[in-house]
Amino acid sequence: MTQAVQAYAYLRPSAVRREATGSSLALETSGGATPAGGMAHPSFFSGFLTHPEAAASALLAVADVAAARYYQQRLPASLDPVVTGNGDRLRFESFSGCCGVYARLDVLTGGLDGDDIGHGTTNVDVNNPLRESLARIGSADPLHLQVGPDELTVTTFDGPVVEKKVPLPDRWLRGFAETQVIAAAFDLRAELDAAEAVRFLRTLPRGGGRGAARGAQWVVPAGRTLRPTTRPVPGAVCLPGPERLAALQRVLRHAVALRVYGPPATAGCAPAAAAWEVELPGMRLTLTLSPDASRGFSGEGAVLDALATDEAAEDAELVSVLLAWEPRIDLADLAAQSGLTPQRVRAALTRLGTAGRIGYDTAEAAYFHRELPYDADRAERHNPRLRGARALLDAGAVRLDDDTMATVTVDDHHHRVRAEGGRLSCTCLWWAKYRGGRGPCKHALAVRILRRSAVPAAPAARPAVGAVARGGAR
Repeated sequence: MTQAVQAYAYLRPSAVRREATGSSLALETSGGATPAGGMAHPSFFSGFLTHPEAAASALLAVADVAAARYYQQRLPASLDPVVTGNGDRLRFESFSGCCGVYARLDVLTGGLDGDDIGHGTTNVDVNNPLRESLARIGSADPLHLQVGPDELTVTTFDGPVVEKKVPLPDRWLRGFAETQVIAAAFDLRAELDAAEAVRFLRTLPRGGGRGAARGAQWVVPAGRTLRPTTRPVPGAVCLPGPERLAALQRVLRHAVALRVYGPPATAGCAPAAAAWEVELPGMRLTLTLSPDASRGFSGEGAVLDALATDEAAEDAELVSVLLAWEPRIDLADLAAQSGLTPQRVRAALTRLGTAGRIGYDTAEAAYFHRELPYDADRAERHNPRLRGARALLDAGAVRLDDDTMATVTVDDHHHRVRAEGGRLSCTCLWWAKYRGGRGPCKHALAVRILRRSAVPAAPAARPAVGAVARGGAR
């Protein structure tokens, strides 16, 4: 597996510090993008958490996922969570080491009391002493939150005193890209009040591989609760590897409601990803699970179409100048400002997502802007199906027979690719195994690239200088 090395440099370890006026949670930052450009140690917020015990538990849940491998457990993962300031909230995100669970904590305006919230994205240090201190936070004492060093800290230290270098698999970046595409197709499927949410989540296994060993499981709304079922009956939601929801156990006593998001009920009976959101006072904690405990998000193939067209690459460059760390990206606004159709804007956002610049909030059914230190070309270079498709085109192995059929020749094998209802099918083993459930095979992808290259894209109107996308619910 191809790996890069992610280097973190912090001025000092994050810590909970006891002061005369109460406790202070100081989260140290390492590098990041802001409206003013890149900064070594950006600062996004200084103020109080209105619900300190719930916030501490939720932060620990995000850290739990960052340190976990739910499949083929080896040494714990060690990736520091990402925090984004979106002006009206702080978003803490992490990915499990196996790439099968994505966690996000949204601390909303009601959960914060203090200075203006900044804009930008950075990593935050989460160490073992900090975890132990967070576990001792109670509800009675005020808890001050500092995201990033203050000016005094910056002038006191000559340079970084905490450094971490960790392997960062390319599949981890691809997982971030895939989740925003997959979640954008989710609907709200079930909602439970606090009592039923606690009752249901406490019945789930907390560890081990038992859930994965039994294969896909399902739950179906039944009155005010969820009822387990062994098969995808009408209205059921997939719950693959239920032990992967263990991180939610930390916040149960603070839960206000539980919401479950998944693909439309008509999407079929195959195992599918789903998002499980616990509403907390002033916050939301969401875990998104891949379709199987042994299946990371990195191989889902949802972004391949956007990566496979030069049009999307050019559109992404145009759309990127309109982003401004908005908590809600309005597709209609972006379309109007860029001169692109909503469909091309969505493809451009998908392309930007491969560089970690776009996320998706299922609760608000809207994209949001963040900045991770990666580029879309890296995701493209290390995607084996896309590389395979381009190699087939370079070798002249693709022939368009007519408007609906194409032939792809690999050695002495001829694969037939058929277009039907906007969807491509293939006679290869990949298609026979997944039936399009994990994106196109390399043969279908090569055919799609060739067909698109034969159709010139409509020119896009250039945005006005200084135009900025403004948020709004989708």
